[in-house]
Amino acid sequence: MSRKQIQSHRDLEVYQLAFEVAMQIFELSKKFPVEERYSLVDQIRRSSRSVCANLSEAWRKRRYEGAFISKLSDAEAEAAETQTWIEFAVKCGYLDVEVGRELYRQYNRILGTLVNMITNFSRWLLPTQKKQQ
Repeated sequence: MSRKQIQSHRDLEVYQLAFEVAMQIFELSKKFPVEERYSLVDQIRRSSRSVCANLSEAWRKRRYEGAFISKLSDAEAEAAETQTWIEFAVKCGYLDVEVGRELYRQYNRILGTLVNMITNFSRWLLPTQKKQQ
């Protein structure tokens, strides 16, 4: 099986999945009650989109181990936060239980990939240039 070379953050499967699920959340949250517009709707949309934003930032910071890991950790935290908002949406009756479970499972996949990337960060870093003596 040949793997497509990753040219940008958009080529990362985890980014594609996070983007797809964030768009699902956007569509589903349109049906939440109006009184949730400035609380739960804003929070769940912001955190789900932030997973993607942090992944794109991490990709551009691959020259710097600490910055790369930090941005991946931020993406991980935002994915976990999104899971919390999903739980609230289900508990409040805004999302069907099965829809909520599927979204939660998708975020578990995203979280697993992010943890793997953090654990194996060196495979993702750009080669550094040696400083002149």
